Amino acid sequence: MCVYYSIMPQIPSNMRKFFRWYVLLVLVILSLALLSAILHEDRQGKLKFVVLDVGQGDSLFIESPTGTQVIVDGGPDRALMKEISTVMPWYDRHIDMLIVTNPDQDHYSGFIPLLDKYSVDVVLEPGTFNKNEAYAVFENKIKSKNIPRLIAIRGEIVDLGGGAFLEIFFPDRDISGLSPNDGSIVMRLAYGKTSVMLQGDSTANIENYLVGLDGKRLQSTILKAGHHGSKTSSIEEYVAAIDPQWTVISSGTDNSYGHPHKETIETMDKLKIPTYDTCNNGSIIFESDGNQFVLKNKNPKEAIVGCKE
Repeated sequence: MCVYYSIMPQIPSNMRKFFRWYVLLVLVILSLALLSAILHEDRQGKLKFVVLDVGQGDSLFIESPTGTQVIVDGGPDRALMKEISTVMPWYDRHIDMLIVTNPDQDHYSGFIPLLDKYSVDVVLEPGTFNKNEAYAVFENKIKSKNIPRLIAIRGEIVDLGGGAFLEIFFPDRDISGLSPNDGSIVMRLAYGKTSVMLQGDSTANIENYLVGLDGKRLQSTILKAGHHGSKTSSIEEYVAAIDPQWTVISSGTDNSYGHPHKETIETMDKLKIPTYDTCNNGSIIFESDGNQFVLKNKNPKEAIVGCKE
């Protein structure tokens, strides 16, 4: 205010009224920004789970009831940078954990520019390898920022706060010799009576293995389908064991792979599971109060073979 009064005498009288209104407008804008920040921090005991629309790739955003933020996979390119601004406030430049479910480019590339703009506490990885030069760039960026790297292992629990947690189902051994898809991290996000099964590009081989190992313990409210809805994942026995209320798929419009495949859609139809894809819904947003998930998208469209427009 001292600055305001010191410059007032220097302003012509016919402009002083305008100047006062200008200062008032700035104060109102700052107040609204502060109010927006306060309202965002009040999560009302809810967990947010978002399948981000990053095209032909995977990227998931998780925010616990206490504000812990996790991004599972970074998508194929800079699309993550645009999408992250829709789920995190402009002033928040910190992410608690990044998870790379497998080291294929459509799962980590978006993390490279992200690390230039956001601080990250820890990176969780499956333990498989990729000799791609871009992955070396990603690894070097993690190293240069002194971010700890952890290897996922079955039975590990990641406490997200407020009663929310991630439980690792796979890998359950050293999987350094497996393909990136077979070695994908399979984990469940849980909060109260609600849960989401997440599996990167995990294949039918691993799904069969987990059905034999865990059976009905796989049951979850939401299934994030493996490998963008490919027929190499989402076998009927596995989906039936999970028995989800919804299935969600991340794939790009008119993608060259034909994802999601006919076989996957037919499995979901047979089991009467509503299935939604990012390619025709944009980001898919769920909120849980610990008792039930609520799908926030208005008039969501059912997934179709090949993500055709």
